[in-house]
Amino acid sequence: MFITRENKLNWSRILIGATLTVVSVFAGIFWFDIPVFNLLRRFDCVSCEYISEIFGAKVWLVVSFVALCVFYVRKFLHSKKKFSDIYGRVKNSYAFMIFASVFLASFVGIILKVLIGRARPVFYEALGMTGFFPFARDWAFHSMPSGHAMASFAGLIMIGMLVPRAKWFTWTLAIVVGVSRICIGAHWPSDVILGAFIGMISADVIRAVVARGK
Repeated sequence: MFITRENKLNWSRILIGATLTVVSVFAGIFWFDIPVFNLLRRFDCVSCEYISEIFGAKVWLVVSFVALCVFYVRKFLHSKKKFSDIYGRVKNSYAFMIFASVFLASFVGIILKVLIGRARPVFYEALGMTGFFPFARDWAFHSMPSGHAMASFAGLIMIGMLVPRAKWFTWTLAIVVGVSRICIGAHWPSDVILGAFIGMISADVIRAVVARGK
């Protein structure tokens, strides 16, 4: 989305995307978060719970890391080169790019969660309370951005770039994952919007960096 066909970052698109994201996030906080949240909460179901379980950030990191390790070991066993010499091939592998995208998004997300300190919707549903508590360490105040949205958009958008024919499916699935987090009451809509943007940017950055290093 923010990368050219030559795998270079399109900074004008990034600026426009960042501006729209910031505007959407503030609009959510001051206007549409509560009504949209209340609407989507009606669609809470078992399938939403399963989707959240399957596409969690930790699951993305573990699965992609295991795939990366398997790929690295296979290359080492079938190559006469030194272990370190295989890195050039590994960094161009699908497994590496997916793992790196999810890792970057998750790393940025952890920092933002602590800095922003947004109270999760559970406080709104139980006490009618919303708010921000910067630098809070408790999970209950780490609502923004959505970790599931960041990891899923980072991983699925990267898969879509690597397998263009599947991009419509990966985009749709990423959106479904984000919406499911609202349906089960784990995040506000603006949390998902910010998480999605970070995930998309992370995938594009990794793709551009890897392409530059070829």
